[in-house]
Amino acid sequence: EVQLVESGGGLVQAGGSLRLSCAASGFTFDDYAIGWFRQAPGKEREGVSCISSSDGTTYYADSVKGRFTISSDNAKKNTVYLQMNSLKPEDTAVYYCAAEGHHYCDTAQAMGVLDDYWGQGTQVTVSS
Repeated sequence: EVQLVESGGGLVQAGGSLRLSCAASGFTFDDYAIGWFRQAPGKEREGVSCISSSDGTTYYADSVKGRFTISSDNAKKNTVYLQMNSLKPEDTAVYYCAAEGHHYCDTAQAMGVLDDYWGQGTQVTVSS
């Protein structure tokens, strides 16, 4: 059974940083993509960033490009991080990680179908 567990959320002032972690277990496929999504109250879920296991290719939404960095930990297999810098109040949301087997994530469209498995979410609150 595939499980995704997020951690690292919290409260931070605008301009600050947080690092989210997504620990994935139970994968039985060699190639997959893991992504980060967020949903603020009253808003639709937004794809933030994703990374492909096959070659490390990444994708970022325009709203976070240049501020967020997604990475994977080779030592801790199947752990993906989202380093969030220069945080803004509009980054406040519940952040979820999601995974999809045999998937290559390098575009918004590819991110849109990354939805096989989901974590429980972690709250990120940015105060002004």
